[in-house]
Amino acid sequence: MWPLSTPEYPKHLLKINGDDKSLLQNTYERAKKISDATYVITEIGHAHHIKEQLPELTDDNFVIEPARRGTASCIVAALAHINGRHDADEPIVVLSADHFIRDAEGFAHSFRVASEASADTGRIVLVGVEPDHPATGFGYIQKDGIFDEELFVYNVHSFKEKPVHEVAQDYVRSGNYLWNCGYFVGSVNTFKSNMKEHAPVLLENFERLAATESREDYEKVYLEFENDAIDYALIEKVSNLLVVPASFDWMDLGSFADIHKAAESDEAGNSVHGEKVALIDIENSLIQNFEDKPVAVIGLDNIAVINTPAGILVTRKDLSQKVKDAVNQLQA
Repeated sequence: MWPLSTPEYPKHLLKINGDDKSLLQNTYERAKKISDATYVITEIGHAHHIKEQLPELTDDNFVIEPARRGTASCIVAALAHINGRHDADEPIVVLSADHFIRDAEGFAHSFRVASEASADTGRIVLVGVEPDHPATGFGYIQKDGIFDEELFVYNVHSFKEKPVHEVAQDYVRSGNYLWNCGYFVGSVNTFKSNMKEHAPVLLENFERLAATESREDYEKVYLEFENDAIDYALIEKVSNLLVVPASFDWMDLGSFADIHKAAESDEAGNSVHGEKVALIDIENSLIQNFEDKPVAVIGLDNIAVINTPAGILVTRKDLSQKVKDAVNQLQA
């Protein structure tokens, strides 16, 4: 997402397409619809920005990583923090802060269903999104028959890695697959029992963090953890997972093509943000100007032009996933 997103100010802190709230703030507002208690896990380098954006939360609501150690360590840290502060059998919802969702009520409904299913069964419950196109950038969850017809909850058969286009087409046609969005629901006790069976190292990490008595000890222990994703370290090893199909719109804004889809556009398909922008013979394009100097774009189609103090990006939208390659080249 460069040059909008930078290492110092990453995507979840951004206000997308002129929204008055950042992706993080919108995620927090949705979280309040399903829970009275919200905790935010953040790497220490961004903690001050997070606290500025969520001023109503106290220091106790933040779980701060001394350095990045992957989502497995993040979730273990959150469980250790929440343990003792709440009932250990109360479901916990794990959300990503950078997803774009408009239907907040549908979101709340899906996670209430997932929480009820987790509380009733003692299982980890996922929330997956019905695919509307054969995406190759997401993993997939394969359903394995209905578990609860009233709640519309399914058993999970297996996980599929990011597929090639032809395979993704087969997944979509079958109606038996959901996009894996990284949403997990389960209590402290549910996660602990699954870690004991499938990921004993994570359980040991949980117990080590819970036993620390100072911030210094906490940081020392945390920095010894492996950098691992929760999907590989635990979730994909669990045999009795459940999944709830999401009843809300969802986008993982991974490129400027995605941002354009989420934006309002004029009759030519153009979305413009910022002042001093001149367009001539432009179609199906995203133009965003965050500086005072003027931007003029002439005779182009299917492009994104992003002008910020951090840099200028001009790309075909269908190639905007290659921005990371350009950033690596600039850094080199």
